Parts: sequence; structure tokens; C-alpha cells
Amino acid sequence: MLNFSKINIILIYLIFILISTFSIFNFLNNENSFIKKKVNLGLDLQGGSYLLLEINSDSLVKEKIQSKVIPIKKLLKENNLNFSAFKIGEKKLSLKIDDLEKFELIFFSKKDNSVNPFIDSYRSYELDYNKLGNNNIEILFSKFGLLTINNAALKQSIEIVRRRIDDVGTKEPTILQRGEKRILVELPGLKDPERIKKLLGKTAKLNFRLVADNNEFGVDELISETGEKLKISKRIVMSGENLVDAQPSIQNQRGEPTVSFTLDRLGAQKFGRTTTDNVGKRLAIVLDGNIISAPNINEPITSGNGMISGNFTFQEATDLALLLRSGALPTPLKVVEERTVGPDLGEDSIKSGLTSLIIGFILVILFMFYKYKIFGLVANTALVANLLMLIGTLTILEATLTLPGIAGIILTVGMAVDANVLIFERIKEELKTEKSTIHAFDQGYSKAKITVLDANITTLIAAIILFAFGSGPVKGFAITLGIGIVTTLFTAYFLARHLTSLIVLKKNNKEIKI
Repeated sequence: MLNFSKINIILIYLIFILISTFSIFNFLNNENSFIKKKVNLGLDLQGGSYLLLEINSDSLVKEKIQSKVIPIKKLLKENNLNFSAFKIGEKKLSLKIDDLEKFELIFFSKKDNSVNPFIDSYRSYELDYNKLGNNNIEILFSKFGLLTINNAALKQSIEIVRRRIDDVGTKEPTILQRGEKRILVELPGLKDPERIKKLLGKTAKLNFRLVADNNEFGVDELISETGEKLKISKRIVMSGENLVDAQPSIQNQRGEPTVSFTLDRLGAQKFGRTTTDNVGKRLAIVLDGNIISAPNINEPITSGNGMISGNFTFQEATDLALLLRSGALPTPLKVVEERTVGPDLGEDSIKSGLTSLIIGFILVILFMFYKYKIFGLVANTALVANLLMLIGTLTILEATLTLPGIAGIILTVGMAVDANVLIFERIKEELKTEKSTIHAFDQGYSKAKITVLDANITTLIAAIILFAFGSGPVKGFAITLGIGIVTTLFTAYFLARHLTSLIVLKKNNKEIKI
């Protein structure tokens, strides 16, 4: 156990130097460094904003149930089923069927999935129905169908929230799912969350609709950006799904901010056809049910590029472009909880954490030096190396350090010393019976290995479980604790053991006291 080959020695110190070097980057100006890695401070240390958002999938259920109208009517007609009193509700469809048995066989039979378009591959109903008596029925989403809609909306919302926040330039945001309908957003360093709240509060459903001169498709009365009441056709010429890119720009003659957009191939075709057929008419650009611009179509626009103007400030144009680029949220988001942590509180937390770490570190060093003399110095050297490797690993991973994370580092200091204490106490026992000092140290390390591994591996398993099932602060604690255990084992059984071997072999079997 005390013999090391030259290759082993080189590998031990090479690993230590490489990992420890990364800890230095936390004290350098990363902008001038070729390596940009750094440990990021969490919300509780840096200050910032905490938002808890909640989706409301009711509007999406309404859209989905309305999208089933045409397929259901088509299937009824194809199978010669007579129906009447067809009504469209917000969450269900109601109708009267002449032949209810035939309806049940066609729509909800598990024997013929090829006929039934409403049963998924897992044989769980997407739609279900209730009998109301007198052959009256209502069709609505099943529990499975509602769960599928909600889960899809939540995942899509998380992705769009992430895009919007990333576009703003916020560093190291935390965006996580909380429960079935909620999204946790932590924004370290962000002192004023109002702009983010405005960006996340807009669904950003964009569509282009003609100002109506007839009621062929039905009309909506909306107020334009100038306060003018306009009748807008319900027919959507093109939606925001056809946008490829949107950027703020200043292009009009007055030098006012505008938003330039680029369309995909299908959108360019739709836009070109609409502007060609409706030269001289007005095209309303509607965002979340509000007209943001209603310009005249002066000439056909077939290039796939366009411009939105509407008396914007440059900030408003920038935010609008960001919203259009990120895509529309499937459902509105509601802020159910909001907290702002000031940077002063974060600084106090850092000072308290560092103070406790330094005090604990100094006390442990003094105790080890008093208890084990020169071997205490070896243990202290390994302890310093352990901390450097721990911080270096966190830097490589660009982990976010929280207050519980600092607690994990402090606990690592105690556990690192514990490993060396177990080894040295075992060596003391061996020195009482062994005549050879070298053999006593060798046996001490060998026999203590199982005990040290058992103690640390069980703790590592607990850290992994905390990371897997915990959230927020618990994860921060688990990360530093887990990495600290690995670095503790490395420094105790490689670095400290090699330093010990240098001392013991130099004594050449002379009596050594611990």
C-alpha cells in the first residue's frame, strides 16, 4: 500500500493539479480568460428574483375540443349515423344520435382501432362520452386526454419560458417543473423582475387578419393602436407559427423603432397570395387579441419579409421581437408567487458561510496537528488539496453554489478529516503488534480501507438520492456533498498516502510515533 510507481505518482499529482487549477478561475476576470468557467452563485447568495408560474389549460381544452368537431361530423356521415342538436361547448360537445349502439361500436369499440381515430396506441381513451338519456350524449376529454393536454402544455411552456429568458441575457436561470401545473423560475442577479414578468405574462399568439368589408367569415370588433374601432375578419390569413425570425429595427422614414420579420416558405406563400389579392385593403396584425398595427397593403409582398410598426419604443420593439422569436405559449401563465432577494442579504449569507468554513477549517487543522504531529500536517495538506479539488470540480461543472451548498462543503471538511483519523488510529493499533514500522503503516492503510469506503459510499448513496428526489436547496447540498466524498477518497488514499509513504520510507523502519 505504501509503494507507488513513477506513473502512479505522476497521475496522482497531474489529476490534482489539473482539477485544482480550475478553482483559480473563480478569482480571475473571466472576460480576459480563455476559459470562461466559474462557480455561479445561487439566488440566496447573489440575490435576484423568484417566480412561481402556473398554466391554465382551460383555453387549450376549448381549442382541442373544437378541433374535434369536423372529424366527428365526418365520421358520423361516413357511417350513415343521423344526428341532431349538435352543440359546441367550452369543454364538451353535445348531440343527439338516432342509433346509439352503432355510435358506441364505431366510436368507442376497442376491437377496431382503425375505424376509431380517438383511441391512442395505449388503448386509453383520448375522448370519452356520457349518456344523457333519450339518445342524447356529450363527448368530452377523458382523464387521460386532459392529462396529456396538460403535460404537453406544461413542457411546451417550460421550453418557451426558457427561450424568452435566455434571449433577455439572464445568466444561470433555474427553470424547473413544480407539480402538474407550475413552473419555478429563479433568476440570480436580477433585481427588477417586472420586464421578465411582462414577457412571461404574454401568450404572444400572433395572427394576420384582414380588416373586414363583409361578414363572410364573421367579424370581431377590435380597437387599433390609434384607438380606432375596426371590424376584423375571423379568418386568419397567417399565424405566428410561420415566423422564422424577428428582430427590432429602425427602418421607416421617421426613424421610429419597428420589428422586421422573416417567414418560412409556407408563410411566404400565404402572405404573398394575401397581399397580391388584397392590394389597397388593410391588414390587421393581432397579438393576443389586440391590434398592434393595421397598415394598408400598398403592393404585393412576396419576398417572405415584412415589417411591423406601431408607435413602439425601442425597448417595446425589442421585447415584441423576442416574443415572436420564442413562439406563442400554449396557455396563459399566471404568477402565483413572487419573491425578490436583495444582494445585501446574499452578501451576508456568503460572509456567514465563509466565516463558518474558515473557523471550522482552522480548528480542524489545529486539532489534527496537535493529535498526530507531522502526520497531522499530512492530513491538513490533504484537506487543503481536497477543498481545491472540490472547488475545481464545481468550476468545471459550472455548478450553482447555494447556502446549503456551502453547508455541504463544511461537512466535507469534517468527513475528510474523519477518513484520516480512521486510518491513523488503525496504524496505531498495528504499531503495537508489528515490529516493522513500514509493514505497520502498510497494514493500517489496507485494513482501514474497507471501513473508510463503507462510511463514504453509504453517504454518497444518500447524496445521490437527495439529488435525484430533492429540489432547489437540497440539490445544492447533495452536489457539494457528493463531489466532496469523491475528492475526500482521492486525497486520503492517494495524495495523503503518498506523502505518508515518503516520511515512513525515509525513516527506514525506525520507530515512529503517531
